[in-house]
Amino acid sequence: MLQVIPIPAFTDNYIWLLTNEERKQAAIVDPGDAAPVIAELENRGMELEAILITHHHSDHIGGIADLVKRYPNIPVYGPAQEFIPHITQALDETKTVHLDKLNLDLKVLDVPGHTAGHIAYYCDSEKEKSLFCGDTLFANGCGRVFDGTMEDLYCSLNKIAKLPVETRLYCAHEYTLDNIGFAKWVEPDNQDLIERQEQCWELLDSGRPTVPSTLEMEFRTNPFLRTHLPEVIVKAEEIAGRETYTPLDVFTVLRIWKDTEYD
Repeated sequence: MLQVIPIPAFTDNYIWLLTNEERKQAAIVDPGDAAPVIAELENRGMELEAILITHHHSDHIGGIADLVKRYPNIPVYGPAQEFIPHITQALDETKTVHLDKLNLDLKVLDVPGHTAGHIAYYCDSEKEKSLFCGDTLFANGCGRVFDGTMEDLYCSLNKIAKLPVETRLYCAHEYTLDNIGFAKWVEPDNQDLIERQEQCWELLDSGRPTVPSTLEMEFRTNPFLRTHLPEVIVKAEEIAGRETYTPLDVFTVLRIWKDTEYD
């Protein structure tokens, strides 16, 4: 059975280690730094089967060069629409990644917006539904728009929203408490947010990450997945000082507000 282990890196990154303990094989998602990955693999006595990349930002790819030196001929999967050194398998959502030694298939989703070619990896098995979503969707938030567009990101979030509600969301950063702070600006009376904030403090105080989340939880607490709701629309119109016309318009108002006023 698939196990997913967080490897902390930098100040708030998570590198995800996908493993089958019985087989002592592992894959790594978004290794921005090689050192903690190598240490984790050696501590667990594991072999690296593959590197999986979601997008081109340095905190997600910075460890690739050292890892391919350490583990020669390792396959490196990544987005076809972005230039990333060392990629051996260029992917779009017509592809599926099969990791034989882990007995794992990962469907590729095109989720542009944070970057123009961002992809995600989706495990859709009977026992496990998990999405490794990089910086597209965060617990209680979403990524900034860099070289993608607001419409791209909005459409990508809607694509993710069509997955089963029990899907576990493995994002790449520990941003949850900060995102909850913004979400409470949008919906100060959302009781689910208040409860989630308390749960996150408990997790962090005990040395545990606040992620993964679930899609069901995001529907209840993430303002960027709630842009169709009256209370969120009212707040967006208050911020913008005008009527909003579509959920995309609401999304754009909220994302710009977070970029300019909250962060």
